[in-house]
Amino acid sequence: MLALKHENLCNRLRNLGSALVAYSGGVDSTLVAFVAHAILGDRALAVLATSDVHTADEIDAARRTAQRLGFRVLEVDTYEMSDPRFTENTPDRCYYCKCEMFGLLRHVADAHGIDWVLDGTNADDVSDNRPGRRAAIEHGVVSPLLEVGLHKDEVRELSRMLDLPTWDKPSMACLATRFPYGTRITEDGLARVMQAEAALRDLGFRQFRVRSHGDVARIELDPPEMERAWLMRDDIAGAIKRAGFSFVAQDLEGYRPAGTADPAAALPACAADESASSLAAEV
Repeated sequence: MLALKHENLCNRLRNLGSALVAYSGGVDSTLVAFVAHAILGDRALAVLATSDVHTADEIDAARRTAQRLGFRVLEVDTYEMSDPRFTENTPDRCYYCKCEMFGLLRHVADAHGIDWVLDGTNADDVSDNRPGRRAAIEHGVVSPLLEVGLHKDEVRELSRMLDLPTWDKPSMACLATRFPYGTRITEDGLARVMQAEAALRDLGFRQFRVRSHGDVARIELDPPEMERAWLMRDDIAGAIKRAGFSFVAQDLEGYRPAGTADPAAALPACAADESASSLAAEV
């Protein structure tokens, strides 16, 4: 079945003739970019959007992955933080972000004589609340993984079979997802979360989120890593407080990409402090 889906993916991309891939270096977009370049050669172009909502480590990792796999990448800047509809952080925040990005990618595709813009949406993503998906549809973006029915676990397995270094890479999401809806997104807030997550990464954790609730950092960790986090609570608390938070809490439910686009949005801003202290174990 997986071999057939891979064949269908190759045929779908071949039939497009040319393709620009919205590339982030994550599991899904890397698979699309790799197969597109294998099938279309110079008629494929991966474009990496850089902005303040993506960490420098993620951008560097995406560059290294593309270099290792041998496909060309063009980098473009996006300016979500200049759009008040984005920084106000309403439930439609992702829609405005993706509208800007897909509009820019369409201009880049036109400039390079490329017919189609592709993204890495997979067959599991349609069950989530994803305003960005609406933006993709409105801009005519093609989602080949979704079209051939590849689910996330199949994307990972196919990536492993193709020897892609991203096959077991932890899930990624832009830093804006760390703030409950209604909490304004600021440069300082992004920098604080970025530093806190970098600290967790340096301590050896792989899949996690640092959710920002005012002075409280609520840490979601993969359940297998939660016990180790408790044993390392002094190191974790110190590192995250150095990032600028006053309190550090470990979410007892652990990391969960839930059925909503933003697990952080489950806690309303007005109740963030109370909920973080009552639902999470203090680290």
